[in-house]
Amino acid sequence: MTVIYILIAVVAVFVMVVALQPADFSVSRSTSIAAPPEVVFVQVNDLHKWQTWSPWAKLDPNAKIVYEGPVAGVGAAFAWSGNLQVGEGRMTVTESHPNELMLFKLDFVKPMKATNITEFAFKPDGRQTVVKWMMSGKRNFIGKAVGLVISCEKMIGGNFEKGLADMKSLAEAAARQ
Repeated sequence: MTVIYILIAVVAVFVMVVALQPADFSVSRSTSIAAPPEVVFVQVNDLHKWQTWSPWAKLDPNAKIVYEGPVAGVGAAFAWSGNLQVGEGRMTVTESHPNELMLFKLDFVKPMKATNITEFAFKPDGRQTVVKWMMSGKRNFIGKAVGLVISCEKMIGGNFEKGLADMKSLAEAAARQ
């Protein structure tokens, strides 16, 4: 009987710890790119270009991608379905301010359902453009529990860094042409 009480106490403490975790999360990374904002902006605004710099495209080059709506700007969208590392979901451009800002709605289906917002901000800085990539959202109970073991910051931040590095190479090459 003592084992059952201990087990109940452990579960209760775990539930309380998870429940007390913040629901909101935000991850962001930025880099400076030696190219004007209009050259960098097109890398994000045209969803077809994402496959050349997105870190998730490299995690599953065989993922199925379906484009919808316009090629670029508000209403442009793509859905993906891939391996366990990239999962399944849909991304839609909800705001596009040329050479300044883009907002996306991310609807994840697998491995876990979630809806997040992604933002790209482009700020001129002399002959460079500072690009900030941010994702924010809310975590449900399961997301909070997973967050005790796997940090969103570490999990997503590293991929943002890889993506920005690849975007930098492409945009700087395009600016030299």
